[in-house]
Amino acid sequence: MLKLFLAATQSIKELERVPEHSLKHLLNEAHLNIKLEDAIIFGIKLVVIYLVVRILTALAKYIFRHTMRKQAEKGMDVTKVMFLKQIVVTAIYIIGCATFLSLIPGMEKISNSILASAGILAMAVGLASQEALSNIVGGLFIIFTRPFKVGDFIKVDSDVVGTVIEITLRHTIIKNIENRMILIPNSKINSATIINSSYGDSSTCAFIDIGVSYDTNLDRAIQVMRSVIMLHPMLIDHRTKEEKEKNEPEVAIRVVELGNSAITLRAWAWAETAVKATIMKYDLLKSIKERFDVENIEIPYPYFNQIVKKE
Repeated sequence: MLKLFLAATQSIKELERVPEHSLKHLLNEAHLNIKLEDAIIFGIKLVVIYLVVRILTALAKYIFRHTMRKQAEKGMDVTKVMFLKQIVVTAIYIIGCATFLSLIPGMEKISNSILASAGILAMAVGLASQEALSNIVGGLFIIFTRPFKVGDFIKVDSDVVGTVIEITLRHTIIKNIENRMILIPNSKINSATIINSSYGDSSTCAFIDIGVSYDTNLDRAIQVMRSVIMLHPMLIDHRTKEEKEKNEPEVAIRVVELGNSAITLRAWAWAETAVKATIMKYDLLKSIKERFDVENIEIPYPYFNQIVKKE
């Protein structure tokens, strides 16, 4: 790291050693000797560079967009193609800027020194910034180890839940259920616990917990809960072949807790995706509460009796 900074400092010092009158003479000479045809040629070269950069960028984006569309139609992963597109487009812009600087009359040596110094400084700063470097390395790990891909529905630790929209060199973009874009540094994702609901079987089980009073007929409460859940359009039959042969119920309901004021019943209801499972759970909580009211099944809540003694 120290060598990189010393090299950059040495390049800058070489520029400083150029006599001031030499620089002024060089600039004045370039200014005085500029001819109309030279200016026209320079302008044409500048326009050509601009057009080439724009054409190459548009062509690269078109090729990558066409490739991603073809892969998406075949059900293939487009994450690597999106990642490569960013690298190629960035490289085109860098080459275009470098070519433009090399065309400035009388500034070739100075521009080369400046570019060399800038490159060394940029490398030093990049290596010095551990966070930026770890994000880039993290992005490469995500691309090649593939814990998730674009389009997957994931949960990062217990904070972020949503669909992966894009994976860049520095961060991963996730769209949550509220349709908000969340940018998470790749270094954080690599050290986080990730639940990928799109990996393998996408079907998801929703746990529906309802508390009933100790005076409730549990068999009747379970029957009412099951009948309400069975009517939901997002429910799927997730039983195995053996469970079907044993005539196991499609919706399993068990007593999971004997609380201070209620007996907790839990239903295991399956849906095709995590999003549908979440929506189904919220719908069923409302439907079960309304049905319990009709059936006079009490859902208790904690309360305290306060006794005040008069002296």
